[in-house]
Amino acid sequence: MPSHEIYMRRCLDLAAQGKSSVSPNPMVGSVIVHNGIVVGEGYHQKYGGPHAEVNAVNDVFCRFDNAAEILRESTIYVSLEPCAHYGKTPPCADLIIKHRIPKVVVGCRDPFDQVDGKGIEKLQQAGIEVELGVLEQECRHLNRRFFTRVQQHRPYIILKWAQTADGFFAPGDNSQFWITGAESRQLVHQWRTEEDAILVGKNTAAIDNPQLNVRYAEGRNPKRVVIDRRLELDPNLHLFDQSVETLIFNEIKTDTHGKNKYIALEDFNRYVPQYIMYQLYLQDIQSVIIEGGAHTLRTFIEAGMWDEARVFTGRPLLHHGIPAPLLTGTKTDEVQCGNDLLQVWYNA
Repeated sequence: MPSHEIYMRRCLDLAAQGKSSVSPNPMVGSVIVHNGIVVGEGYHQKYGGPHAEVNAVNDVFCRFDNAAEILRESTIYVSLEPCAHYGKTPPCADLIIKHRIPKVVVGCRDPFDQVDGKGIEKLQQAGIEVELGVLEQECRHLNRRFFTRVQQHRPYIILKWAQTADGFFAPGDNSQFWITGAESRQLVHQWRTEEDAILVGKNTAAIDNPQLNVRYAEGRNPKRVVIDRRLELDPNLHLFDQSVETLIFNEIKTDTHGKNKYIALEDFNRYVPQYIMYQLYLQDIQSVIIEGGAHTLRTFIEAGMWDEARVFTGRPLLHHGIPAPLLTGTKTDEVQCGNDLLQVWYNA
């Protein structure tokens, strides 16, 4: 493996550590190399906090008395193009120029309008050598949520459901029926810590009374989203307990009661998935997991409004009931999770 790829792989590993804390910003990692030795590392740790390049440069100064001299002879690797504008922090391109780092290796360009190509251009105009596109696909995949939000003006959409071995989603009488085991439930809760919001339909909220939290994992609870067209749900459900911000999409009112925000859609007959996702985009929600029910999942699938699907198949049989949704996409992974089979799909 070429050395550039080795260091960029490390950038990706570092960047991933910010998965649950940087949204709606991208995950970014940075490594500084001097004469074949890593002398500094950093990643974007928290939304609004220092960027990866800043933390990597600071790491060099913490390690070495002659940091300024070392930086002038180093290469800095960064998984996403250094920013060139003033946001919550100063431009990272300016930082690199200030410390006269002679070479920058970039994983992929930043699609954000205020950055896209401008960071690279500023570095090159300062006489800094820039190499672009090292592990580009891996870098883009890591930040697929960020790229989707910036380029499509909607969150990255993950579908999640469990189905029986004979292909059913739930019993036909709307009773509760556990399909998956404890290992799968724990994994789902870990996933929830990594996304901004979790969405369910009215029937799932009414039948299961879900808490939609992360009680089986460590991390932050996502925002909750429920579709309740006519506001028929019992206000005493867990969803409305004020423990976390909850968005209720309906056709009756737009109002706020504590952490419960009611958002009325103008038209509940057409383009409902699109309208909901655009509203979530306006709320700075970068990713959402849709956990049901079957009608809600099918609505998003039929609209083509999904990016990734995570489907558990358990061992129980139902023989009859509500059929599980069907996907047309690309299956990329199939792994065992306890007694359950997990398949990961992407929308081609």
